[in-house]
Amino acid sequence: MKGTQVIDIRSIGDVFIGQAENATAGTGCTVIISPRGAVGGVDVRGGGPATRETDLLDPVNMVESVFAVILSGGSAYGLDAAGGVMRFLEEQKIGFPVGEMVVPIVCGASLFDLMTGDGSVRPDAAMGYEACKEAFAGATLMEGNHGAGTGATVGKYMGPERMMKSGIGHYALQAGDLKVGAIVAVNALGDVIDCDSRRTLAGVLSEDTDAIDDTCSLVLENQDSEKDVFSGNTTIGCVLTNARLTKPQAGKLAAIAQNGYADVIRPVHTMADGDTIFTMALGQVDADPLAVGILAREAVARAINRAVCETRHAYGLKCASDFKTDGQ
Repeated sequence: MKGTQVIDIRSIGDVFIGQAENATAGTGCTVIISPRGAVGGVDVRGGGPATRETDLLDPVNMVESVFAVILSGGSAYGLDAAGGVMRFLEEQKIGFPVGEMVVPIVCGASLFDLMTGDGSVRPDAAMGYEACKEAFAGATLMEGNHGAGTGATVGKYMGPERMMKSGIGHYALQAGDLKVGAIVAVNALGDVIDCDSRRTLAGVLSEDTDAIDDTCSLVLENQDSEKDVFSGNTTIGCVLTNARLTKPQAGKLAAIAQNGYADVIRPVHTMADGDTIFTMALGQVDADPLAVGILAREAVARAINRAVCETRHAYGLKCASDFKTDGQ
């Protein structure tokens, strides 16, 4: 994008990002921590979300700051990982002071990965705590089959037999003093489209599994049938910015960031998805909210592309790199 430069998402401000996973079981979590607190927002578009502490982000409610966002696998079970994040932050004295104690506000969302690997193993408090330790240790921030993307898949309209492996990705941009980045775990019902070429990177496989089919076309072809649509989906993410935003503006930014989902996922925001995105505004620079939204949309779309492109095949599932050819 003209007038911007690509930056490390961890350079946006005083923020720590860490991950933990169980690669054998096919699940994990990713935590984004703001020790000083960030103005938070959220937007939920899908029909089947698994979320935690989203009501307090409504502008009419009292709490202004959040201290962490946790993205996890494990479906509703994975929300337990937030307990470990709270324990870690309490030990670090991060949170709202209440007498001699602190109360860390931790928001979160989980995606469905129970049919990848061993579904009896889910992110829990211990895994959430471990992700926080990795964040503060400055561990390498991996993409693809890591963190909340460990068990993520896409292209599930025709069932698990024709889905592909996906993962987690991140991307960040700077324009002048303004910095905006996104980290997204991609677990969509639909297909993922390349931002630039518009070709399909990953999605529902053809019947012989030797090519990538088109989910939207399959939906139209099957609309008169009593098809049982696979409901284990959801793309979840978080947008970070150093901009100074009000709580209503942070909420609106989350809504705008959902456009990044729509840019590269087909179809998106279905009743079989739980698409959710959080925002964390660190409040370091004054910025035009319109400019913040433009960068957020771009960062989200490109983070989704990276999530599938950096993934490698696992659990018997093909991935985007299995379909690359010379010249692509």
